[in-house]
Amino acid sequence: MLSVIVMKYLREHDEDHDYVKAHKEAERIDKRDRVILKNAEERRVFEEVFDRQTLMTLHNLSNRGAFSYLNGVVSTGKESRVYWGVKEDKTNVAVKIYLVASSDFKRRAQYVLGDPRFQRFRRDSRGVAELWARKEFTNLKQAHEARASVPKPETYLGNVLIMEFIGKDGVAAKKLTDIDVSKQDYFEIIKQLKILYSKAQLVHADLSEYNVFKFEGKIVLFDFGSAVSILHPLAKEFLQRDLENLNRFFKKRGFKTLNTENIITKVSGKSHEEPEEWDDGSGADNQGPA
Repeated sequence: MLSVIVMKYLREHDEDHDYVKAHKEAERIDKRDRVILKNAEERRVFEEVFDRQTLMTLHNLSNRGAFSYLNGVVSTGKESRVYWGVKEDKTNVAVKIYLVASSDFKRRAQYVLGDPRFQRFRRDSRGVAELWARKEFTNLKQAHEARASVPKPETYLGNVLIMEFIGKDGVAAKKLTDIDVSKQDYFEIIKQLKILYSKAQLVHADLSEYNVFKFEGKIVLFDFGSAVSILHPLAKEFLQRDLENLNRFFKKRGFKTLNTENIITKVSGKSHEEPEEWDDGSGADNQGPA
């Protein structure tokens, strides 16, 4: 069991008391949610998430009041894990941990190189994980200040990002892929992309039905680690890909969509029209499924 591994590690390395407490708490959380301790592979995953430095980062954030305690895992991915955190005033927060072991600069280089906001950083695995936490916090801050519909960023430290929890009682809001959608949702997402571009000066760069929430009737874009400045040399290319992904999803759901090139012109231009008013000459039906 993992506890045996932990005790052996502590005997060999004589780690400090705070680390012991942090590691035991992390183990308790994952035990309770039956995420780990079934086999060697799952123990390895646990150690990848809660390495010593990450545990100390969580401990420091907790001491600062960023959260009081962590509950279970909300979502898992190849490069990060999100936990349900609770603050002292019972406010829920999302605690996103970028995995050091999965941080590969080569895979992410296109989203960093060329972005004038991020020019100095370490290219080792921890440096990249920490860069991504800082990058997502910065992107969310710009987007939130521009009044885009995104999770409000709270703080970050090392490879850990704390932000608003979108959902209720530890259950994350539904993603577009898991719910029925409307034509109005389509236009609202385009509107949010325009706000990101014209006011926050950002392109999401990784938009899909898997990183758009719909909570209490409201569209919320999330997963902003890949977002880039509009000054990035590939910004327009990323915007086009985002829109193609959006159109693909809504077409699959039976809706007619607007021409991608026309949307790009409107999103990146100075038009004050709402997306519902746009007419690209394609005969798109704005009322519902085709």
